[in-house]
Amino acid sequence: MTADTTEPEEYAAGPAERRREQRGWYFYDFACSVYSTSVITVFLGPYLTSVARAAADAEGFVHPLGIPVRAGSLFAYAVSASLVVAILAMPMVGAIADRTGRKKPLLAASAYLGATATAGMFFLAGDRYLLGTFLLIVANASLSVSMVLYNAYLPQIAEPDERDAVSSRGWAFGYTSGALVLVLNLVLYSGHDSFGLTEGEAVRICLASAGVWWGAFTLVPLRRLRDRRLGPAAPERAGEGAVGSGWRQLRETLKDMRRHPLTLSFLLAYLIYNDGVQTVISQASIYGSEELGLDQTTLITAVLLVQVLAVAGALGMGRLARVHGAKRTILGSLAVWTLILAAGYFLPARSPVFFYFLAAAIGLVLGGSQALSRSLFSHLVPRGKEAEYFSAYEMSDRGLSWLGPLVFGLAYQLTGSYRDAIISLVIFFVVGFALLARVPVRRAVEAAGNPIPDRI
Repeated sequence: MTADTTEPEEYAAGPAERRREQRGWYFYDFACSVYSTSVITVFLGPYLTSVARAAADAEGFVHPLGIPVRAGSLFAYAVSASLVVAILAMPMVGAIADRTGRKKPLLAASAYLGATATAGMFFLAGDRYLLGTFLLIVANASLSVSMVLYNAYLPQIAEPDERDAVSSRGWAFGYTSGALVLVLNLVLYSGHDSFGLTEGEAVRICLASAGVWWGAFTLVPLRRLRDRRLGPAAPERAGEGAVGSGWRQLRETLKDMRRHPLTLSFLLAYLIYNDGVQTVISQASIYGSEELGLDQTTLITAVLLVQVLAVAGALGMGRLARVHGAKRTILGSLAVWTLILAAGYFLPARSPVFFYFLAAAIGLVLGGSQALSRSLFSHLVPRGKEAEYFSAYEMSDRGLSWLGPLVFGLAYQLTGSYRDAIISLVIFFVVGFALLARVPVRRAVEAAGNPIPDRI
């Protein structure tokens, strides 16, 4: 990027320019959500599990790095490991972005690393479970890093009263692309014989196509979004050497966040309940295929239903937030999540209709709970520190969501029951609800030095 493309102001000026950037910003959700939907939620869990079982010993264990791991737990452990890697990368990237004011090159690098790793899943065949595990870790960690940078644009491209709507539209764009690609995946997978493909080849094409989609549509936000020069302190902050001082900046960020204890209180609540959300999404296909005995076509159709209803849910909950406030709307969604998990525990095996009802309920609360959490947090971030604070947010969103998959994997390894694993996640929603209910969000916004919206 040349210097003359960097704008001097920290925030988008006029409404027309904001709308242009907002439309570009939506397209990163459109680009990367296909990975979350097709790869993590639908195909990779069951497929990597089958690859691991092909390499397992007589007792059903594989031995990566000499560690005995039940084949059915490998995917959950790999997701958890990817998020630990993300923890190490995200704070430094967020600090570099804020110190240099150059989010866009970092967004491009992380997005295309993740897209390349995803496209490489085409080569995941036979008993190559180690290759699959490596590519999953790289792709998932790259997505987390890219989302730090993507989310950090929100306070710069939307006024305070716009953010619930803008954030919700971003999620709606993502779920729209997820639904579109899932339809194409369903056609390819269900008709693989007529295309001259084996079932495994069809799955690998679906996995790789998510990486191609991710890379192609990332071009739109890279063209529309602008980097902005930092304020008066920019020369001093940028001149220290961003890479070498990234961790020093992280320590400074953590010290600064202690001056905003209400923001930290929200992050703690979000860390807990979002850990449950992310684990349900990443492990749903494993639960459906292994515990409920549902075929891949049923799982694809159910996730497609989630995508379609999540668009309506994100937009609908955005409207509810304008009436009741984001905090109350999120609390209501957490109550629904708790009921969903309880119902999931009792779902009868080989009953697609009940699974579809559960998928519909998930769709109606999934997008809204995530979109409103993002927009609510944007009000709690001090100006000029968006990427640093959103790196902490993203650590809560993905980077610290290693605990849920780890608990899920351990529960299955110890009990051999996915029902026991799924019901263990209820605690994340109950505790998250209690913590969020105690956060005085208006005081938190005021303490961060931001204008207070009419409804929050």
